[in-house]
Amino acid sequence: MLDQANEDDLENAKSMSIIVTKGTLDWAYPPFILGTTAAAMDMKVTMFFTFYGLVLLKKKLDLKFTPLGNPAMEMPMMGTHVSMPNLLGVLPGVGGAAGKMMKNLIRKKGVASIEDLREAAVETDVRLIACQMTLDLFEYSEDDMIDGIELGGAATYLEVASKSDINLFI
Repeated sequence: MLDQANEDDLENAKSMSIIVTKGTLDWAYPPFILGTTAAAMDMKVTMFFTFYGLVLLKKKLDLKFTPLGNPAMEMPMMGTHVSMPNLLGVLPGVGGAAGKMMKNLIRKKGVASIEDLREAAVETDVRLIACQMTLDLFEYSEDDMIDGIELGGAATYLEVASKSDINLFI
């Protein structure tokens, strides 16, 4: 009887799927925070990494950050919040400086790194699917990616999404 109860719990477990399409530092946090939090709440989580989001599964991360096209970006400085004019984002070196500022702020505030969040996703059995088409398109191999992922395509994701309680596109 206990085995049947455990099976019923698994069948009734909430589930979430996330399509991860962006691979910059600021866009990496939402899917990993939501995915690992949902997994910690005993949800079944699947993350499907496609196009530029695929780089988040690479063994070596070199995440960039760009203020360009992000007019809502405000950084805490000298006791206030300073907005960066969108036009500054096109100047050479501004993206790198903004990225360094963001990484320092993340470290200073004790926010988990993307590497740590990704490791937590693996440890909590989040299903990490790398888009096979994107892998081929950008000429990556499975050896370029972290251990613990699987390869799949749109059909794989849609099968999961059609049964998920929550579907997110990030």
